[in-house]
Amino acid sequence: MPEIPFEHILFVSFVLFFTGVYGFFTRRNMITMLMSVELMLNAVNINMLVFNKYLFPAQLEGVFFTLFIITIAAAEASVAIAIIINIYRKFKTIDANDVDSLKF
Repeated sequence: MPEIPFEHILFVSFVLFFTGVYGFFTRRNMITMLMSVELMLNAVNINMLVFNKYLFPAQLEGVFFTLFIITIAAAEASVAIAIIINIYRKFKTIDANDVDSLKF
């Protein structure tokens, strides 16, 4: 099986990252903003893995960093969803523009 070129994987990562950036800055729905952040984190994970594979194939630091980022992303998503649920209970919306007060 032919190996996927380094540049193609970086291009996919680049597209994923900037899709996440675009989604984060253009969407006002908090769930969509959270998904955009997760997309950016996954792009970083792809970069870590590809640089580890092509630059330091005998070492596993990139893999360990990726596992660490996945763990942090899972914790971040759970906390963010809890915050979004509480905001929805208070304001009956998850639009970031409609939430103008963080004080209950």
